[in-house]
Amino acid sequence: MVVLDELIQSIANKNVILFVGAGVSKNLGAPTWAELIDHMGRELGYDPQVFSARGANYLTLAEFYKLEKGTIGPLRSWMDKNWNVDNAALLKSEVHRLITEIGFPIIYTTNYDSNIESAFKLHNKEHIKIVDVRDISRIEDGHTQIVKFHGDFENDNSIVLTETDYFERLTFDYPLDVKLRSDALGKTILFIGYSLNDMNIRLLLHKIWKTWQISGHAKYRPSSYVFLPTPDPIQEVVLRQWDVKVISEDSPEPGHALEAFLNRLLPPSAKVAS
Repeated sequence: MVVLDELIQSIANKNVILFVGAGVSKNLGAPTWAELIDHMGRELGYDPQVFSARGANYLTLAEFYKLEKGTIGPLRSWMDKNWNVDNAALLKSEVHRLITEIGFPIIYTTNYDSNIESAFKLHNKEHIKIVDVRDISRIEDGHTQIVKFHGDFENDNSIVLTETDYFERLTFDYPLDVKLRSDALGKTILFIGYSLNDMNIRLLLHKIWKTWQISGHAKYRPSSYVFLPTPDPIQEVVLRQWDVKVISEDSPEPGHALEAFLNRLLPPSAKVAS
């Protein structure tokens, strides 16, 4: 496959940013967004089925939760407890091991949990976690940057969860947004663990495309890629207009599909070592 060969070559050149979504944590048994909504409903005294049937998306429901509770603190504590897994589970995760082995210089994630950072520690890989602008000054050569794009459980104020949080980020001018624009101008981006029905990721893809269009040098833009567990011809056509290429494995099990895909990206030296 020509597209896959292009991506593998870019990885060999240390020129690929990995963008990790909720689907990667879901493979560890983390709660789904539907389960998060059910929990919010119970916390607020609603029957979960009634709460989720209100027709509002999880951003609006999280906004309602914060207004009713005055803080997302209790919700953040539940998410922290249920989305972070123990070391034994992480060591069994081939997906997380492969992420540490492939050699991405920068990893962005919209996940709040610490599973990626913990996997790097368990596999003895140098890294630096970046949650806000203060962390950028600590970047070191040879250390993978793990950028918590929507916040981290260690800092309630960093978490982007409610409707207001997302509206404020639509300006795309927060420090981490500026960093992403800078990184994206020189590197290929690979998205894994995302549903392309998520308008937030679609907005991000469009913003990156728009940045290049405004620059006047769009023809020099490195390719971007999205991995999907199964082929989706409609998404392929729509994303093509933003210069995003779709790669899929055509597997009925998303976790196995992602593992197989990441194995294809593993450098030969890492395959020998493993």
